[in-house]
Amino acid sequence: MIRLRLSDDMSLCTDAEVERMLPLVPELRRSQAMAFKHTFGRYASLKSYLMLASLLKETFGVEHVEMAVGGHGKPYLADRPDIHFSISHCKDAIAVAVSDRPVGIDVESLRSFSDSLLDKTMNPAEKAHILSSPNPNETFISYWTRKEAVFKLMGTGITDNLHGILTDKTKTDTVVNPVKGYAVSVAMYSQDFPDQLCWQ
Repeated sequence: MIRLRLSDDMSLCTDAEVERMLPLVPELRRSQAMAFKHTFGRYASLKSYLMLASLLKETFGVEHVEMAVGGHGKPYLADRPDIHFSISHCKDAIAVAVSDRPVGIDVESLRSFSDSLLDKTMNPAEKAHILSSPNPNETFISYWTRKEAVFKLMGTGITDNLHGILTDKTKTDTVVNPVKGYAVSVAMYSQDFPDQLCWQ
């Protein structure tokens, strides 16, 4: 089972909305959110937590979200290690996934790329696909979010295996929204990946 939630109405990213959300989260998350200097960081921290809490309650009946941090900084639920989640945000969207199996999610804003970044992050086949694409920036960010989602799935953080991280051991699904300017990918191990995903 996997459930996904996406928020891309960034008109809500205001100081007033931050103030509204503050009393809705635990003290620790409040402190973490307010440690950010800019409104977006505060907003994303609070909004992603509330999205996660809502999904956990709806899907698994979890009433209180108590996060702990494992190796490589991957968060998990301290009292429910059987539940997996992943959170990501960029300036254009916030994405959350919850599952009873390991999961990773990544969302990134569409942007141009340099030749050096392409060489550093993509193998020859991926590079050829990107350069021959009618929308190279969209294709690049699709690959990048897939790779990030797999790293988050594995809980390793970004390693030096950027060229070879996408294998048949994992499966990904990607949605590109060129109008709002982002791509989002979710990754699971191949045997766990559902036949169909539903983005909310």
